[in-house]
Amino acid sequence: MEKKPTDELNDLLENIKPDQLDGYFRDNEKYMADDKKAFYYYMKDVLDEKNIKLKDVYSFAGVTESYGSKIVTMEKHTKNRDLIVRLCIAGHFTWDETNRALKLYGFNELYAKDSRDAVFIVAINNRIFDLYDIDEMLLEHGLLQLTRE
Repeated sequence: MEKKPTDELNDLLENIKPDQLDGYFRDNEKYMADDKKAFYYYMKDVLDEKNIKLKDVYSFAGVTESYGSKIVTMEKHTKNRDLIVRLCIAGHFTWDETNRALKLYGFNELYAKDSRDAVFIVAINNRIFDLYDIDEMLLEHGLLQLTRE
């Protein structure tokens, strides 16, 4: 699929009047993110910026490539928030990037008043992206390890 850069679309929107929106949507329909693909596009964009391949993220997150791909493209929807957290950590996401990914997937953002989330936030902010190290941090504080799916 042909892809138009977001900044090109941003430039178009800068000069569009409200009565021109229908034309914008019609002309750029194939470039618009649908809700199901928004998470996938976001993951890809962040990982591309970091030069990290999705297949490596699946591997570091401990999921098979076929299952991880179904989750990321939302062909299959998980109710396991930990899985999305694991994918974000494996992709070296920042706290803001992780929150945005969680939100796009339909989960709550990391919450400082939640003990487990506080561990994730501290790990991410200190660039601790090894899931075993994070599990150890969780255990040290009497918290449940990241679930495996």
